Amino acid sequence: MRTRVGVAVTAIVAAAGLYAFSPRSMPQFEQTRIPVDTMQLNSLARSSAGLVAAGELGQILVSRDDGMSWQAAHLPQSRQAPITRTVFAANGTGLALGHEGWILRSTDGGLSWEESAFEKSNGEPLMSAARLPSGEWLAVGAFGRVLHSLDDGRSWQPHVIPGLSDWHLNSINGSADGRQWLITGEAGSVLRSDDGGASWAVVPPFYKGSIYGAVQLASGTWVAYGMRGKVHYSDDGGRSWQASSVQAPISTYAHSLGDDGRLLLLAGQGGILLASHDQGRSFQVIRKEGRASLTGINRLGDGSLLLSSDGGLQRYKPATHSAAATQGRAGVPTPTGAS
Repeated sequence: MRTRVGVAVTAIVAAAGLYAFSPRSMPQFEQTRIPVDTMQLNSLARSSAGLVAAGELGQILVSRDDGMSWQAAHLPQSRQAPITRTVFAANGTGLALGHEGWILRSTDGGLSWEESAFEKSNGEPLMSAARLPSGEWLAVGAFGRVLHSLDDGRSWQPHVIPGLSDWHLNSINGSADGRQWLITGEAGSVLRSDDGGASWAVVPPFYKGSIYGAVQLASGTWVAYGMRGKVHYSDDGGRSWQASSVQAPISTYAHSLGDDGRLLLLAGQGGILLASHDQGRSFQVIRKEGRASLTGINRLGDGSLLLSSDGGLQRYKPATHSAAATQGRAGVPTPTGAS
């Protein structure tokens, strides 16, 4: 009897051991969702890989489906420094700029990045960069800092522009043909170039506040925008400027042009969107919602806008004729409602 019981117990133990170590399929875990609807995102750009958003803690995200889903880009290491802007040039090179003089470089549309500059001490934020027709890159940032690269963004050196003060520099933007360029910044700072960025001239101040960005329209008119709803336009290549008529005294930080290079949108504080149909002479409010500051605009294939902000990504579809505007969080179906 004892023998039979012992054999039975041994068999049970053996069976349990075999089951414990036998191969089995693991349950499918739900993919981790990136909280793009709540993250602080300072930049939104389109590249050969899709849409690229970047911001808090040095995170860079890529979407291949117009912002419906996102994946984290591959970075060599986490610096935890905020990304201020991403830029992609026509030759395929992309740069991500950040605090502490951080510069990352990509050649695959932002899917992966390599570090080309970082300063742990005394590294002021870099705010904007552009690839000039010569192939040289210029990066601008806080306290009048300018860097340049002669090897397509792989390495960087300090650069001096005569007449430049130590005011913060917020953006560098070029015309479609690459001939005219503007650098804009704090205290109404504007520098202009008519020779593809080879030389620069300081524009006499026409506004005492910060200018956050500039864009040239298809007509050749330049529009510069910034603090407190102040927008100016220039019809002579940035030599002289006139004030635009703006309905709201709210700062604007980003712009977008229509397919024909005419309709101009500005985005800024309080979720505001401003539209101009007259070459930047006047702007009307087409959206004002929430407290988030909008930092980027990208037009999607269905006519809607994807907006980056310090409170996450948002979708907005401007009203057309009698149709009501719709709006909602990125990646969530947009409910119908009044604009």
